[in-house]
Amino acid sequence: MLIQNDTRTVAGGREVVKRREKQDDGGDGLPPGETRTASPYNIRARWSAKRDTFWLGCKLHISETCSRPAPDTDPTAAPERPNLITSVTTTTATLPDTKALEAVHTSLDTRGLLPPEHYLDSGYPNAELIVSSLEQHGVALTTPVLHYQSRQAKARNRFAAHDFTIDWEAEKATCPAGKTSTTWNPVIQNGTPKTVVSFAAADCGPCPLKEQCTSARSNRRQLSIHPQQMFEALRAARTEQQTEDLKADYALRAGIEGTVRQATHRTGARRTPYRGLAKTQYREV
Repeated sequence: MLIQNDTRTVAGGREVVKRREKQDDGGDGLPPGETRTASPYNIRARWSAKRDTFWLGCKLHISETCSRPAPDTDPTAAPERPNLITSVTTTTATLPDTKALEAVHTSLDTRGLLPPEHYLDSGYPNAELIVSSLEQHGVALTTPVLHYQSRQAKARNRFAAHDFTIDWEAEKATCPAGKTSTTWNPVIQNGTPKTVVSFAAADCGPCPLKEQCTSARSNRRQLSIHPQQMFEALRAARTEQQTEDLKADYALRAGIEGTVRQATHRTGARRTPYRGLAKTQYREV
């Protein structure tokens, strides 16, 4: 606790102890959140934040069954079968939801409760999980996925990756202006395989669509794309989530929000009298 929060330094000819500060603020740096011990009484507890909620502890993931109304009945009628909780998984507070999903699927698979479709909050899926969940567990993920996060995609009036035509066999990309990429480099970014595709500055510099495409000082556009299977799965998911059919189908997930509400407000799931993940998991179950 002392080493990760404080550091020794020499000031005025004497050694003193001072609080660690971020390197961006001129300090000695702080340990990553996932390894930083926040309490000497519970060494697995971590500080975490989600939107406006800031807490010290762990994170709870709940799964339950969901079913449609009986055939030939009013679509707004009660489900044919009651919803039953099938999985309660406790993880460290700093573990991203995308990394928690594999543990949830493994737990369900061990007990023979894997569903053919898993309706998820948008914080869980990514390109890798959409593909691997189907290949490894036979589970199709039904969920809205996040939109493209590049500057161009966020601007909405600029060309994002989905506006380019990808020729996977020739390892080339064609931009909206009809120019072809000049380099195709497979790389690893943050532990994920991707391909960096670059266009020539000679094509991008004089292009009349440049302002809608890139503001890079190098005067050329680059794309960072997933491998073909992941890229196409993500593109298909983003296209499908705009349809009314998927929106109606995804409404099946609404019940879990009520279950989470009951867990936090009726059973006190946001507070635990135990220390450590194992005991907390036992209490949540």
